[in-house]
Amino acid sequence: MKRDYSVKFMIVMFVMFEVGVGKLHRVGDKQGWNPNVNYSEWCSHEQFYVGDWLLFNFDKHYFNVLEVNKTSYETCNDQNFIQNITRGGRDVFELTEARPYYFLSGGGYCFHGMKVVVNVEIPQAPVPAPAKNDSPSIAGSYMFLLIVISMPVACLVLLF
Repeated sequence: MKRDYSVKFMIVMFVMFEVGVGKLHRVGDKQGWNPNVNYSEWCSHEQFYVGDWLLFNFDKHYFNVLEVNKTSYETCNDQNFIQNITRGGRDVFELTEARPYYFLSGGGYCFHGMKVVVNVEIPQAPVPAPAKNDSPSIAGSYMFLLIVISMPVACLVLLF
């Protein structure tokens, strides 16, 4: 049986491109999405950009994650949510635009601190370092080539 590696290679490259864009933020770090966690403190140590992802870890039998508007966030109103992102207790949410996102847990848990506002920014393009001379670095070129070749090969090895 002959395998079609070209299609699988393209899928791996697409996934690498999509996944490689953003950072995964574990909401609440090791404490996860639970009551009595200071999510404002947690957010103060994080920078959120378009393309990043939030990971909510929680017990789905007790808690949920609802995206709400600012008014519902401030009053802990879980009735008219924008979307319920609860799936299995280890749920991810992509930050697709630069704006504040408001999340809370319903069932009264919001009143015990299970709410977070995430302010998302547009990533700033890095400022290129000034060139030391007019010729490109050979070492830098080889490093780039090594990365370009090794990433797909590593993914193929892991998939097959």
